[in-house]
Amino acid sequence: MTVDPRQLTPLILSDRTFNWGERTYVMGILNVTPDSFSDGGEFNQLEAAIAQVERMVAAGVDIVDVGGQSTRPGAEQISLDEELARVIPIIQAVRSRFDVPISIDTSRAAIAGAAVTAGANLVNDISGGTFDEQMYATVAQLSVPYVLMHIRGTPATMQTRTSYQNLIAEISTFFADRLELAAQAGIAQERIILDPGIGFAKTTEQNIELLRRLREFDPLNAPLLIGPSRKSFIGHILEQPNPKERVWGTAAACATAIATRADILRVHDVAEMVQVCRVSDRLWRS
Repeated sequence: MTVDPRQLTPLILSDRTFNWGERTYVMGILNVTPDSFSDGGEFNQLEAAIAQVERMVAAGVDIVDVGGQSTRPGAEQISLDEELARVIPIIQAVRSRFDVPISIDTSRAAIAGAAVTAGANLVNDISGGTFDEQMYATVAQLSVPYVLMHIRGTPATMQTRTSYQNLIAEISTFFADRLELAAQAGIAQERIILDPGIGFAKTTEQNIELLRRLREFDPLNAPLLIGPSRKSFIGHILEQPNPKERVWGTAAACATAIATRADILRVHDVAEMVQVCRVSDRLWRS
């Protein structure tokens, strides 16, 4: 069992309380896109999306993360209207059928506002507020929790931005700077979750280093969301080009993240990773 030195305030989402440090929470990915790297085109129709959420809920998911803009390496940004058309009907349908917390995966303030109005409880922003200068003010006004992720460049350019002198120190500095700006905008510290951005402007070796050193973000005193699911660094290790064949590699990455401090895991394979969390929590948290 590891000792958690952080002093974290529990977070309430919908009717659920997230007691950080007690167990690992699972965020299930619902990509309603035609071009995401591993499941593009599978859940961008309403009926298929609802069926997938039903499976996630049955498996024990804690949050459903709805995204309409692919963030795979090289992805180009779609129009605001297209992103709205993809995500809002899905969020409305999920909210009408399930009481599970919903997050909106977007870097646009307008999408965040519309999604929360439609029933989302949380904003998950891969840009950490760097793509849209209105994001922090919008999140503060919405009074919802916010996932602040580290990235360099954009999904179209990020894999050319992987040169670091000190990986953990530079990500920590980014977080500290963004936390200060978020506070100035009126976002309460206890509502912010940090995501170091596995796979975003990081090489395979940097992703491995990051997973091994998550405890070094403890001084920031914030919950950590980690998203290793099916990502290319796992494919490189396994020599497996098919993302859907990376489930057990993902399981190993998730177990490592739990051992080194993850609070939420963002995953595609919810049923399998719920089991990984239960066993890993028993080994590392109790």
